Amino acid sequence: MKNEMFIEFSSVSQNESFARVTVAAFVTQLDPTMDELTEIKTVVSEAVTNAVIHGYNNEPDHKIEISCILYEGEIELTIKDYGIGIKDINEARQPLFTSKPDLERSGMGFTIIENFMDSVEVISKPDEGTVVRMKKQLTNSKTVYN
Repeated sequence: MKNEMFIEFSSVSQNESFARVTVAAFVTQLDPTMDELTEIKTVVSEAVTNAVIHGYNNEPDHKIEISCILYEGEIELTIKDYGIGIKDINEARQPLFTSKPDLERSGMGFTIIENFMDSVEVISKPDEGTVVRMKKQLTNSKTVYN
């Protein structure tokens, strides 16, 4: 059996911490280590920040969606926006690449996400948005669903 949750919120930077805490609270039922929980919170922050800054150009009148599925100690986390999309996904995934150098962004968002998760899939179409789907198997998780 699996357990899942879905949230949708406005694309404002203040909601990044809300997203982190919400996903972390949901995932804690699998009893992750503190390091795993920190990594999950970090990838949520990176993906949500990318959606706000790059997907929507800091325009607040849009939505970001997060779904999280827990199944046999594995987390599947999906973060979706309906923004401008990514023209070249391979380029965007390169360390230090940023489409907003004027904002002094580090360009490490996807690199951090890829280092903390077991698998990362990025699907994006110009003017339709971006989906970042990530999976992570927890090392000592409780299987709370039978």
